[in-house]
Amino acid sequence: MADILDFCKGMPVEDFESGTTLLAEGQQSGRIFVLIEGQVEVMRRGTQVSYVDEPGSIFGEMAVLLDMAHSATVKALGPVRAHIIDDALAFMGSRPEIALHVAALLARRLYYTTSYLVDLQQQAAGKREDLDLVDKILAQLVDKSGKRRRKG
Repeated sequence: MADILDFCKGMPVEDFESGTTLLAEGQQSGRIFVLIEGQVEVMRRGTQVSYVDEPGSIFGEMAVLLDMAHSATVKALGPVRAHIIDDALAFMGSRPEIALHVAALLARRLYYTTSYLVDLQQQAAGKREDLDLVDKILAQLVDKSGKRRRKG
């Protein structure tokens, strides 16, 4: 399969300075960015969830496909060069290879998100068992101290 950057030839390119916001959480732009070079951070509700420096990475596709506002902010961590695709839906639908690339990207993100969610659930379950043990010990201590009071 051809690299996504091959399909972007002729698309507008823009350079961004460090600290520039490419996509803003909560806004709807209808555009996507394809990273040529540089590094960006992905922030959701003020928390960095990822940073990306791989050429060919795409940002904004979820909002375009779901016709909704961006779920995260994408900000340049240093100088960044990227293709800007204003009619993103038309671009993604223009060639099966592009749609397949976007589908693989989303599947990879879903895989890692699901794996992370399972890890969090298992950690939470482990903590809950620890708390259950503490609850049992405290209950026994309270029960024993209550029995002592009745006896004495």
